[in-house]
Amino acid sequence: MNTLQKRLFGSKEGLLGTLFLALILVVVLPLTLDIFRLNLMGKYLTYAFVAVGLVLLWGNAGVLSLGQGVFFGLGGYCMAMFLKLEASDPITTKIQSTPGIPDFMDWNQITALPAFWVPFKSFPFATLAILIVPAVIAYVVGAAMFKRRVGGVYFAVITQAIALIVSLGIDGNQGLTGGRNGITDLRTLLGWDIRTTFGQYTLYFTSVALLLGVIMLSRWVLSSKMGRILNAMSEKEDRVRFSGYDVSDFKIFIFCLAAMISGIGGAMFVLQVGFISPSLVGIVPSIEMVIFAAVGGKRSLLGAVYGTLLVNTGKSLFSETFPQLWLYAMGGLFILVVVLMPNGLAGLWDDYAKPWLHGAKKRLMERPPVDVGETKSNAPLAKII
Repeated sequence: MNTLQKRLFGSKEGLLGTLFLALILVVVLPLTLDIFRLNLMGKYLTYAFVAVGLVLLWGNAGVLSLGQGVFFGLGGYCMAMFLKLEASDPITTKIQSTPGIPDFMDWNQITALPAFWVPFKSFPFATLAILIVPAVIAYVVGAAMFKRRVGGVYFAVITQAIALIVSLGIDGNQGLTGGRNGITDLRTLLGWDIRTTFGQYTLYFTSVALLLGVIMLSRWVLSSKMGRILNAMSEKEDRVRFSGYDVSDFKIFIFCLAAMISGIGGAMFVLQVGFISPSLVGIVPSIEMVIFAAVGGKRSLLGAVYGTLLVNTGKSLFSETFPQLWLYAMGGLFILVVVLMPNGLAGLWDDYAKPWLHGAKKRLMERPPVDVGETKSNAPLAKII
């Protein structure tokens, strides 16, 4: 493999694993699932963006965040604000008291579009905001925490509290954010109907392409010198600090990168589902996203995708059959992974499947070749007599 391939895929095994995942997402699922189930898979893949970010942050840098749902939600709200403004043109909203503003603002007696909504009339601005807003919030939180050497369980609890604060803030400002109902009735993107079957297929494949791109970007980061420093930090942070590196700067960078990746997932969620609400920002979704990464393997980028798909598919199937028990099943799954599979699905592959395949290949290579000349059917007549 050349240098570029090594940076993007890590190894030949990483290349094959990425191609196998792409085969499943691009070929197998679209050919075997109807559009309803495929759209569900597309929604699950948007959560996988957060899980991949957690692999960078938690699995490789040793920083556990229980508030990644905040960045997922911020990216989603940035996209939803653009879509809602596009759907709230004066002609469509002419029956409102104040045409040209979102319906929930009109219901709350707001007569003019708030100033912070105005820039979201521009699609390029909204696209940049999906990346920049989560990164800026992550930078503020990260600088405040990491520069003061706040880490471990304290950082995890603080991010959990931030998720609660943000969700309550969105919930309590119905006139500005849509409140508990969120931002709904999102139909078009630049005039293109995102609710059609063709639109759902297009958005699914767009999510797949973006997710694979994010995985390769993450591998690029991990294969660089920064990636080696991040891994060293997760093992011996003090030793890295004593070597002359500013550990806080590396933590801030990877926290911001994980936030940006989560924001992309939130934006794609809005496009595929058609709404965003505070329920996707709070504590519960943030913890669920940690479970996705843990099940897949907190150090495996590909495992994060498999873990997300497995947990959410199981959640959907189980909740359809036992709607009152799926939360207990989710908790039991997390306990099972922590106790029996600390490295998740990726650990099962590395610890059991790979050694077995390697041993089978070795036994096959060591098997003595069959000498056709020594078989009874081909033996000389004199020996037979």
